[in-house]
Amino acid sequence: MLDPVPPATELHGACSVGLDVGGTKVHGVLLGPDGTVLGDERRPTRQGPEGVLASVEDVVGALVGPVGIAVGDLGGIGVGIPGLVDPGTGCVTHAVNVGIRGEPFPLADRLASRTGGVPVAVDNDLNVAAVGAAHHLARQGRGSEAGAELAYLALGTGLAAGIVLGGRLRRGVSGAVGEIGHVPVDPRGPRCACGQRGCLEVYASGSALASRWPVAPGLHAPAELFAAAARGDALAVTVRDEFLDAVAVAVQMLVLTYDVADVVIGGGVSALGEPLLTGVAAALAARGELSPFLATLNMADRVSLTPAGVPVAAVGAALVSRREVS
Repeated sequence: MLDPVPPATELHGACSVGLDVGGTKVHGVLLGPDGTVLGDERRPTRQGPEGVLASVEDVVGALVGPVGIAVGDLGGIGVGIPGLVDPGTGCVTHAVNVGIRGEPFPLADRLASRTGGVPVAVDNDLNVAAVGAAHHLARQGRGSEAGAELAYLALGTGLAAGIVLGGRLRRGVSGAVGEIGHVPVDPRGPRCACGQRGCLEVYASGSALASRWPVAPGLHAPAELFAAAARGDALAVTVRDEFLDAVAVAVQMLVLTYDVADVVIGGGVSALGEPLLTGVAAALAARGELSPFLATLNMADRVSLTPAGVPVAAVGAALVSRREVS
């Protein structure tokens, strides 16, 4: 649910727009000066560099119009997008899901020129989701946003995490922070898209579930699998439990590597809701029973799900734009 929208004359300070660009849609929010969501808009993603640019421009216009704010009066625009992103230049490469290939596309500069020079920040979609998740937890009274120690674990087509330490987004020297999906856990396992064998991603991701539990087009493989397991299907129970244990391995990697206070699970698989959370917690508890060391870390208590309907990636993109501008 959106916060009530005050009249434009009562919006003290600059609002910002955050955009979460995906393969099928662009999800945008208008964020008020105090961090409240004042507008929410979704539009289909047009493919290719020019298509993406036109799509995000459309969403920006649709967000500011109802509130009576001119685009040029925005304090900043943030964009989270899959692929390789240079946050310093705002250039995007290898965002194949949205049709950006080949030469780096200067998304930040092009969008700024189309919006009257509004400052634009562009970052990887997982990074902005991590910032948005930290913001959401702080607004729920769970810790301080400025001191957040959090990993946002995305269970989607692939597996990766965005990391916030001490309230600051961590990207690493090459932008590879949180790419735990490509840590091999079985050197004799299936071939991964990255070229290695037995990467964690081939066991703990939406695509891993889809390959082990094929369903008809239009159906959600994780939901179908968990439903079959709940009915007592022996194979489904095996596949489900192996998946949950693999996700527990991902959580354990993040806790042991970064010692974060919170691991927030998002991505398409998180739509499973409580069965996913309780299953991962049980798998972590089982690991603790075998290791007194792991038991002391209380890993299950650190795990939560992205709340349904909370646009953490879009909100995080708006927050990243503010931080880059300041």
